[in-house]
Amino acid sequence: MPTQPLVRIGARGSKLSLAQAGMMQRRIAAALGAPPEDAEKVAPLIVITTTGDRVQDRRLLEIGGKGLFTKEIEEAMLEGRIDCAIHSLKDMPAECPEGLSLSAIPEREDPRDAFLSLKVERLEDLPQGARLGTASLRRQAQSLHRRPDLDVQMLRGNVDTRLAKLEAGEADAILLALSGLKRLGLGHLPKSLIDPVAVPPAPGQGALAIQTRTKDIDAPWLAAVRHAPTMIAIAAERGALAALEGSCKTAIGAHARLSDSSISLIVEALSPDGRHRFRREAETVFGAGADREAQARALGLELGKAILEEGGDLLALHD
Repeated sequence: MPTQPLVRIGARGSKLSLAQAGMMQRRIAAALGAPPEDAEKVAPLIVITTTGDRVQDRRLLEIGGKGLFTKEIEEAMLEGRIDCAIHSLKDMPAECPEGLSLSAIPEREDPRDAFLSLKVERLEDLPQGARLGTASLRRQAQSLHRRPDLDVQMLRGNVDTRLAKLEAGEADAILLALSGLKRLGLGHLPKSLIDPVAVPPAPGQGALAIQTRTKDIDAPWLAAVRHAPTMIAIAAERGALAALEGSCKTAIGAHARLSDSSISLIVEALSPDGRHRFRREAETVFGAGADREAQARALGLELGKAILEEGGDLLALHD
């Protein structure tokens, strides 16, 4: 075995981030030809605390947006202190900083939102004026579109913190990504799951992203962990995100479904209060020998632009 690590992995220190990074550490070690017991030698985890981790009492949009979960990690990569980072793709801004790329996406976990409550089975069953806890503007807007009577409370923190707040009665229900719950061994907790066609999740939800320096994008170990169908679906969803100038100040949902010969995509964007919803759905048939990722991204860009033209200023949360 080599004495120097081959791939140093940067990750946030939350329980979920470490669980996800640990999963990918074993995959990367295998791609490097190392047995599981040598994973830490060839691909050590390096924990980096981000601004998004430190500031827990305000919405991300109030302190700078999604990039606060990635900025310090990306700086470490550009400075050569780490070689790659494992991110939840839904937390990543639409564009990477210069010199960095989303280089690989492994097979996606279930992208749906999960509904958790100690009182009822579904969002529709909540009593009038019930308190729904979420820090996501998308989940807020989509829930208010369906139930304008709800009292949406800002609820940040890691999964354990949010579950504890639900248990303590600070909210009547919360919404979380099913993928994160499953990776933590908590997939049994949801009372119900949100239909991703009726209520699309965040672009890229359920997928992990391996970010590297752009110059390293052709490394053989990256090719070994890419999952082509997931990368095609994500290209469509993130195309819509890019067209809508997606950030934490815009409520955007996207859900791609892939078949052998085509991709269908649903995109929606809502005003923060949920009153206005703009939605598009379309399908693209892949051409013979075509670049499927490029075709998928073009579909996302097309739908996102159509929604932006219709929704305009109604879509953004204004300071």
